Amino acid sequence: MKCLWVVAFLSVFPGIALGGAPSGESLIEGMEATLWSDSNHGRFTMRIETEYWTRELDLEAWMDRPDKTLIRIHAPKKEAGIGSLRIGDAMWNYLPKVDRTLKIPPSMMLQPWMGSNFSNDDLVKESSFVDDYTHEVTGSEEQGGATTYRVVSTPRPDAPVVWSRLEFQIRDDHIPVAMTYFGERDRAIKTITYSDIDSLGGRQIPTVWTMVDADNPKSRTVIKIEAIEFDLPLDDDLFTLRRLRNPQ
Repeated sequence: MKCLWVVAFLSVFPGIALGGAPSGESLIEGMEATLWSDSNHGRFTMRIETEYWTRELDLEAWMDRPDKTLIRIHAPKKEAGIGSLRIGDAMWNYLPKVDRTLKIPPSMMLQPWMGSNFSNDDLVKESSFVDDYTHEVTGSEEQGGATTYRVVSTPRPDAPVVWSRLEFQIRDDHIPVAMTYFGERDRAIKTITYSDIDSLGGRQIPTVWTMVDADNPKSRTVIKIEAIEFDLPLDDDLFTLRRLRNPQ
C-alpha cells in the first residue's frame, strides 16, 4: 500500500525525486526558464579573446521560444548590421556590406559564430536541452549556501545533436553554474561557466557567461548581459527575412 502511495505521489509531482531531490529534467527545465523564459529581448557585449588578439561586439537579441531567434550586431562599425535569424530548424546570416542573405546549412550549426567560442547553435538555440536529451542527477554538493546538482544529459534516440553527452552544474534555484560539452570518445570539447549573479529583468540571473575551449584555454568568449526583458510580446514580423535585411 505504501509503494502505491509513493507511485501516486510521484505521478502528481514528477519534478520531485525520492529523498526530496529534484529530477534532472526539472532542473534543466528550470534552468532554461530562468535564462530565457518564453520570450526575451536584451542587449549584450561579446568579448572574443585569443592568444593574439581581442575584439568586442555590441549585440541585441530577441528570442521567442522555442522556434525563433534574431541577433543583430550594432558595433563595431565595420560589423554593424550583421544579423542572424533562426526560424525552426532554418538559419540565415545577413551581411550588409555585400547586401547578401546566406542560409546556414545544418552541417554548419556547430561552426563558430563570428569567430567566437560560441557556435551558431549556441547562440540561436536550435537544439533543445529538454527535448533532445534525457537527464539524470548524479550528485550534489553545497556551494555558497546553495545546493548544486550535477546533471548528466545524454541524447535521445534520433535527436539532431552531435554531443555524446552534456554535464551541467545547476543550483537548487535553477541558476546554472557550468556546463561541459563532450564529443567523440567522450572527450570534453568546451565548457561554459556562469557568474556575476545580479537582478535583471525582474529575476536573479548570471550576467556573465564564459565559454572556453578544452584544448586551448587561452581562447575564450565572454558574454555580458547589459539589459534584458522577459516574457514580453514579440511581433511575428520581427522574425522575417525582410526585417533581418532591414531592421527599420
